[in-house]
Amino acid sequence: MSKLSEEIEDADFRVAPPAEQLEDSESQPLRTLSQDASEEVVQDFAASHGLTHELDVLQKAAALLQEDVVLEHTPGVSPSELRALRREITHKWQQPRTLYFTIFVCSLGAIEQGWAQTGMNGANLYLPASLGIDLGSTHDSFVLGLINSGIYLANAILGSWLAEPVNNRIGRKGAIFSAIALCLVGNLGSALSWSWPVLLIFRIILGTGLGLNASTVSVFAVESAPAYIRGGLAVSWQMFTAFGIFLGFLANVTFYDYGPDVVWRLQLAAPLIPTIPLLMAIWLCPESPAWHIKRGRYDLAFASLSQLRNTKLQAACELYANFLSQRRHSKTLGSSPQSYLGKLTSLFTVARNRHAVLASYTVMLSQQLCGINIIAFYSSSIFESSGFSALAALWASVVFGLVNFLGAFPAIFTMDKFGRRRLLLWTLPFMALVMAFASLTFSLPKGTAQLIILAGLIYLFCALYSPGVGPVPVPYSAEIYPSAVREVGMALAISTASTWATILSVTFPSLLAGLGEQRSFGLYAALNVLAWFLCWTFVRETKAVELERMDMVFTSSPSSFVADQWSEGPKTWISRRRRGEGWQEVRQEDAPG
Repeated sequence: MSKLSEEIEDADFRVAPPAEQLEDSESQPLRTLSQDASEEVVQDFAASHGLTHELDVLQKAAALLQEDVVLEHTPGVSPSELRALRREITHKWQQPRTLYFTIFVCSLGAIEQGWAQTGMNGANLYLPASLGIDLGSTHDSFVLGLINSGIYLANAILGSWLAEPVNNRIGRKGAIFSAIALCLVGNLGSALSWSWPVLLIFRIILGTGLGLNASTVSVFAVESAPAYIRGGLAVSWQMFTAFGIFLGFLANVTFYDYGPDVVWRLQLAAPLIPTIPLLMAIWLCPESPAWHIKRGRYDLAFASLSQLRNTKLQAACELYANFLSQRRHSKTLGSSPQSYLGKLTSLFTVARNRHAVLASYTVMLSQQLCGINIIAFYSSSIFESSGFSALAALWASVVFGLVNFLGAFPAIFTMDKFGRRRLLLWTLPFMALVMAFASLTFSLPKGTAQLIILAGLIYLFCALYSPGVGPVPVPYSAEIYPSAVREVGMALAISTASTWATILSVTFPSLLAGLGEQRSFGLYAALNVLAWFLCWTFVRETKAVELERMDMVFTSSPSSFVADQWSEGPKTWISRRRRGEGWQEVRQEDAPG
């Protein structure tokens, strides 16, 4: 047995309390190692992973991870390194260009996701007549719903589940490239389709690419970002999905005068525009450090982190803390499953993973229950049926897309300030109320006033969605799973959202025909209330929790978590105060003592 293994075996590992309890305690070390033992461990770590040339910076990182460390008194830390560590508190958004470039590249994938959705929104006004499915029969309504939901259907049953094997074989960058290539084929094929079965096939190809893309891009962004701004950076997925929705609506208006047999083809082809730069730019990004770590390549992970952090010392702190956490995870939970089936099974058989699945399923389900995708798909049809002209309905949808995009900006700063759970619990009640008011507008006399009120309430609903249940689910799901099962966990999350999006998209035309606009909107108002209750019950806070410490959040059972919520009282349900926002205090919670 190596010296490293002996020191780990002799270490006094202590599992820290759940993240909810972290707010009321001063320090929660994941493990206890003596100063001498830590020195020997870091030397063996460097030698075992080809990092002996970085031993000096790794030793400083190990010293900084000690409990009760004082930055100014840490041996060997230079003034420039000390300044960089302090600026994580005072200037946390001053990060390397490479990090922001990586997030930007991820954002291009999100634009494709949103644009692909709203291309169909405008095409719904022309496509049925062109393909002979505009007779108003039950069959035609079902076919239209199936075409609209085709991307989500493929996403749910195929695209998202390809994420684990594709990522495992060719990495995050290779998976994103493959996904976008499929999207390119799907967009072009959809635009050239001559019948609805052919269109459905290419929508399925597009959905497969979008599923693989969504399951990979968010994980890539989460694994690249530092913990203290991870939420704000990961918001880029929702923000630029919203931007893609806006561009899609704008393109729908731009192509308005091209003729009914051509316009829908242009609307379905347009989403390929952001795929071209993404196919090239993805290779300029560093590979995910966590992906290298999963393969035991800490040397390559350090190289990636050094590009994504301001100093090598910050990269070394993150790398070494991750190494210690991986070792603790292996000791307490055993070796990680290697097969796809084993990883999938562990999501439900390992308690910590099962608790994460429940939380992830809840946020993804809640995003669909709120009704936003129904508006995104059918807003033009809803506006037109309410009295708007076809052109006016398209312009009203453009405004909807713009509100959706601009409304996501506050989440950049609130995700890491207020937390994921609080944003959900703050916004969902107001979304339910606004949706209820929107349903009442259909009782008003038809006219300009009714149209203005309806449009205003839809925009207000969107503005409430954008900083809450809009941006939270995807980054939340990407960050809560252990590294060993992160791709499978994220695949399950994306599949969950896509499955429910499929169900809602297929059934909404029939629902609208059966219940009418007023009762349909009223139903979604009630579903927002249900979403709030589910989030209160199952969603746990992950604000400022480093990925290697996420086990602490999901240790307790759901029943214990709910009991804690009740015992703390209503004031704490949507309002929490976390101790220690600074670098030193956050790092000390992970420190080997």
